[in-house]
Amino acid sequence: MELVQVMIYDLCLKDCKIHPHKGLYNVGIEQGKIMTLKKTPLVADEVIDIKGKLVLPGLIDVHVHFRDPGLTYKEDFKSGSQAAAHGGFTTIMDMPNTIPPTNTACLFKEKKEIASKKCMVDFALHAGVDDLAEVEKIAPLKPASFKLFMDLCSDDFLDHIFEKVSSLDSKIPLTLHGENQKVVNDCTKKLQDENKNEAFDYSLARPPKAEELAVAQALNLSRKFQQKIHICHVSTSRALKLIDSKKREGLPVSSEITPHHLLLDSSAFKNWGNLTKTNPPLRSKEEGISFSMLDKIDLIATDHAPHTLEEKEKNVWEAAPGIPNLETVLPLLLTQMNKNNLNLDQIKSLLCENPSKIFNLENKGFIKEGMDADLVVVDLKLEGKINPDNFYTKADYTPFSGWEYKGAPVMTLSRGNVIMEEGQVMENRGRYVYLD
Repeated sequence: MELVQVMIYDLCLKDCKIHPHKGLYNVGIEQGKIMTLKKTPLVADEVIDIKGKLVLPGLIDVHVHFRDPGLTYKEDFKSGSQAAAHGGFTTIMDMPNTIPPTNTACLFKEKKEIASKKCMVDFALHAGVDDLAEVEKIAPLKPASFKLFMDLCSDDFLDHIFEKVSSLDSKIPLTLHGENQKVVNDCTKKLQDENKNEAFDYSLARPPKAEELAVAQALNLSRKFQQKIHICHVSTSRALKLIDSKKREGLPVSSEITPHHLLLDSSAFKNWGNLTKTNPPLRSKEEGISFSMLDKIDLIATDHAPHTLEEKEKNVWEAAPGIPNLETVLPLLLTQMNKNNLNLDQIKSLLCENPSKIFNLENKGFIKEGMDADLVVVDLKLEGKINPDNFYTKADYTPFSGWEYKGAPVMTLSRGNVIMEEGQVMENRGRYVYLD
């Protein structure tokens, strides 16, 4: 009699709804990888019954500020990654504007070492740019990108950076904060000279023109040097249309929006004041981003930017800009899906698949055989209200406080390890995504 060998997996997720497939699937996981997707029963050392709930690829956030090192009283890699796991994110990419900024090979290595010890989800690091000689030293360390804050850069510096990065063999993208330095400085000075001190006035200091000029400049530099660029937190419809038109012409450009620019407008300043202060600022409904524009957007990133309440409650010109978002974005978007403002394909594309493609994450963003078992289980019927008391981030506030939601993550798995279940985050050790 011939013996039939039965595969015994480390873990089986039983009865999963995996969009767009019909029926329920069992997911076999071995050594942190998805090995099989089958409707027939699987044998495993551990079985978790998902009970027909939706399973999405683990979310990928290409834009977070974990404040580590130097500003860890606001956030660090542990608290930030706990917030990520709580919100359904299994991969994050940290920005370089820490203290000191991550703009040398030595500092890049130091931050990577810090994150390797503290981060509970997989991670990558964006590199800052200061000394052109350091760009070549950082490149072999595989940063997610080189990040430029255009509101802090002269035109000459931008030109030199584009030229330098485009000459690298590794073809690392440039990630851009798109606001024109001169427009921002001139408008800010004018408003301060006029003693304008309301939260709404901050939006006038960084008008749509500042973003649109910077985006146009970035696109021209991309064409000049044939450099791949990614434009962060696009906040105006005109800037988005400009990016989309150049993308259609074949320019190597991608863009992101944030949940706050999608779901809030400048009227939120009346209720929330500096809690809604961010760069670029919230726009009017007429100028801003809407759900009808999602087909022109590549991805949603949170721009998770935690501060203390004391820093947010200062005078409008001194208050710190930024909004924490990791734990709110999925419930908020699932709620909008339940209202038919977007669909499940868009959520998967914007938060999983496109971030993976744009930032070359070979094993992330998809539920397929051979991929990392990074998954988030969603209860589409779970209802509640956004409550900062339940956050893991150190920033225990949000302008979305009290918003009702329908649909939320109830379990997060990183490489097959359950790292969040029913709101409770477990210990885990994340890895640098580009050096496996």
